[in-house]
Amino acid sequence: MAKSVTILDVAARAGVSKSAASLALRGTGYVSEARRRAVLEAAEELGYRPNAAARAMGSARSGIVGLILDDLRNPWYVPAVEGLSGGLHAAGLSPLLGDWRLEGAGLAERYLELRVEGLVLVGTLDGAEEALPPLGPLPVVQVGAARAQVAGAAVVTNDDREGARRVVRHFAELGHTRVAHLADPGTAVGDARRAGFEAEARRAGLDAVTVAAGRTEEAGRLAALEVLRTDARPTAIFAVNDMAALGALSAAEELGLHVPEDLSLAGYDDTPAARLRAVGLTSVDNASREAGRVAAALLAETIAARGVPDPAADGGAATLLDPELKVRTSTAPPSAVVRRALPAALG
Repeated sequence: MAKSVTILDVAARAGVSKSAASLALRGTGYVSEARRRAVLEAAEELGYRPNAAARAMGSARSGIVGLILDDLRNPWYVPAVEGLSGGLHAAGLSPLLGDWRLEGAGLAERYLELRVEGLVLVGTLDGAEEALPPLGPLPVVQVGAARAQVAGAAVVTNDDREGARRVVRHFAELGHTRVAHLADPGTAVGDARRAGFEAEARRAGLDAVTVAAGRTEEAGRLAALEVLRTDARPTAIFAVNDMAALGALSAAEELGLHVPEDLSLAGYDDTPAARLRAVGLTSVDNASREAGRVAAALLAETIAARGVPDPAADGGAATLLDPELKVRTSTAPPSAVVRRALPAALG
């Protein structure tokens, strides 16, 4: 294996000291024009590439921000990370991406070893309160979570309760009176969406039922089968996220029900799957890209000001972004056909 070119090699080729070569490559300090030119030419001839980690060790700044995602498989994170990356790069910061589900607390420890200038937690990290190592004064922002999992962290998320309320209002305006929610109990985001659904259903005087499901397609399918096989089945279902809504779509097909003629469906997160023409899922756009941009700006501002968060601060305070309901072809006024009984084999 070829030996990596080091700054010592560049210095030797240029005939200068290591410190002079370092200053010339950084463009800082006083180095004569002749020496600077010699160093740059030597670096080009040798194919020298700076070692970012080594450079960070000798500097007060690393320019690196650690991003920890709850689960890389979640499609919601794509626009959120795009917003984060764009905002961080604009501030001269480089994001490093990792998956909490796969790597856990060891990921945060490696980020600390790399002397990251800040952390961004994306989503709600399972067990993070106990598993994360002490972060000290490191600035932390959490995106897409109902509350902070690190004391003093800023939180940027959409208003999940309001998003759920808008779905129920949409159902009511279409004329639905029997509605159901496929919930994700025990999670902060799931509980917020359930609270919004139930509050708005009460306000509108709807006959509403909540069924425990989860955030996966299979969880949504099983929960939808349960609620659709009841005598007073709902004419509209709101799922906790788009994946669960797609599971409900599969359940409707299994039971011979047509969407939206027999059943209106809505999800949450406005993922690419929801926007497919063949699916046309009504869904709540949770402003994930904007949340990423806002989080990046907050973190960059804190880093630039060398701000130190108050460890005693209430991490529950959040920047709530306004969600938007995207109405597509999966929701429509209830039809008389919904009152027909399911086939005996399926009911």
